Amino acid sequence: METKNKLPHGGQILANALVRQGVDIAFGVPGESFLPLLDGLVDHSNDFRFITCRQEGGAAYMAEAYAKLTGKPGVVMVTRGPGASNAMVGIHTAFQDSSPLVLLVGQVGTDMVEREAFQEIDYRRLYSECSKWVGSIDRVDRIDEFVSHAFHIAQSGRKGPVVLALPEDILYQCALEKPTAAAHIVQPGLDRTIFNDAMTAFVNASRPMILAGGGNWNASACSALSAWARREQLPLATSFRSQDLIDNQDACYAGDLGIGANPLLVKRIQEADVLLVIGERLGEMTTAGYSILSAPEAATKLIHVLSSPDELGRVYRPEFAINCSPENFCTALSDVRMGKQYDPEAMSSAHTQYLSFSAPINVKGDLQLAQIMASLPASIPRNAILTNGAGNFATWVHRFYPYGGFKSQLAPANGSMGYGLPAAIAAKIVDPSRVVIAVCGDGDFMMNCQELATASRYQAFPIILLVNNNMLGTIRMHQEREFSQRVIGTGLTNPDFIKFADSFGMPAYRVAKTEEFAPAFSKALDSKNGALIELVLDQEVISPSKLLSQLGK
Repeated sequence: METKNKLPHGGQILANALVRQGVDIAFGVPGESFLPLLDGLVDHSNDFRFITCRQEGGAAYMAEAYAKLTGKPGVVMVTRGPGASNAMVGIHTAFQDSSPLVLLVGQVGTDMVEREAFQEIDYRRLYSECSKWVGSIDRVDRIDEFVSHAFHIAQSGRKGPVVLALPEDILYQCALEKPTAAAHIVQPGLDRTIFNDAMTAFVNASRPMILAGGGNWNASACSALSAWARREQLPLATSFRSQDLIDNQDACYAGDLGIGANPLLVKRIQEADVLLVIGERLGEMTTAGYSILSAPEAATKLIHVLSSPDELGRVYRPEFAINCSPENFCTALSDVRMGKQYDPEAMSSAHTQYLSFSAPINVKGDLQLAQIMASLPASIPRNAILTNGAGNFATWVHRFYPYGGFKSQLAPANGSMGYGLPAAIAAKIVDPSRVVIAVCGDGDFMMNCQELATASRYQAFPIILLVNNNMLGTIRMHQEREFSQRVIGTGLTNPDFIKFADSFGMPAYRVAKTEEFAPAFSKALDSKNGALIELVLDQEVISPSKLLSQLGK
């Protein structure tokens, strides 16, 4: 829509501004509240893809996974009210996972605000707890300014989501463009004085330990850190769902601090006299409810490196607080040489303990999930991507599958159900050549199973390993532990998953015995339409270490 003087309307201005920020793909569900923006994107149809998803939560997950995988801001477009509410789950994920994301939300016209107009909602209040900034573009001549602001904030410091509300009448108004170049990526540098003091303490440690995790990493930072750890023979652990910061087969890898962490690794962390933490906030999941390290003063001398100054000292008061990006910090590590007072065998010992802990173990029943997860590396490339949402099923993949390094893991640090399938679809859209495997539970899968329609539309089929025990296993586990044999609400009635997958043109196989998996997986790898492999799991097998009937005793 253009006027006689050929001035672009707000939707065209906004579309052009996004392209200047380097955006070439967006995920969303179309809505009448932002029709001019969709119209503006038509002008960029040769170099811009709008991925039509089936629900705004799935779209937001895909945008967040895109951000994790590429390091670039994910963009998601949703309509007002219900659409914005549905998208909240992905915004919360991006916030707790420190993923850069820009959410564009249609809004009622400026002449209707505060009247509880159709589908109106106050976005500043809705998103205030889980975004870095919420803005509303209330003037057409400020669209470029607001877009620049949003992309700067999303990528600065501790990266995260920002929200822009788009009043409908503003998108229809016409104005001159004010072309603005792509945002700078602003990350904190290194204070050499604090760095030198901190590393002097680390070099003089007799039992030093490294813990890496969180967001804001890139391949360069990961490579620099692992190379330094190997050279200096230092054990390096990762935090909850950050296992792919280092190839798990690397000699310096000591395992991860997550749900059901290796007790020997926990002991090693607690006995370290100096603990170097890079990028990880030291949240509840990584610290096992803040018990591995006591708050606010940990028993060990803590060097804490974070991109956000607001997080330093928030829970733990470190001996050395360093506001620096992982890349800038890890680059500086190459000049640091360890002394001779610590045991260089510690790295080898820690890796051996990791290998022992991740070796497959047998549990009750004909299906051995540990063996299946441990067998995957023999038949897939090291750069294969594994995704998952939330549920007890994830314990098996995290413990028994050795991740191949940056970026081979897409998993929500905020423990969000329904993430794995949309994330896997986004990964196949970004890089169709890579093997992508979504490991899902039955409850987890059904949260966003509708996005198989998106996979079908864009021919972005992953391989799905669907662990089916007909219940919400994590909640049932906690029920049995806290209120033995008083069960309610956790049983599930599922569809025929084989027929469900087939309805989208996806081959599917049901596996009830371990020996049935390999041939089914081989067929899945050869398929152009991915595959769904239903792994039928006995309800008794609630975790790798406990049976359901053993809980609460």
